[in-house]
Amino acid sequence: MKQFQSISKEVDIIGQIADLKEVDYKNMLVLTALIELLIDKGIISRKEVLQKTNLLDLEMKLDDLLQN
Repeated sequence: MKQFQSISKEVDIIGQIADLKEVDYKNMLVLTALIELLIDKGIISRKEVLQKTNLLDLEMKLDDLLQN
């Protein structure tokens, strides 16, 4: 019985991971669409998006270093 519960728990965790991957995919799709629309409308440039992305990534890495 314990083995069944363990397998059931593992299946549940795998299902939760699959759900998170689906949510992550949908969020990325919407974000990409929004960025592309802003670029298409001339509100922002692709270069600005990349610069901001790199800046935020660097800031997050620095925050991680300072917390450790």
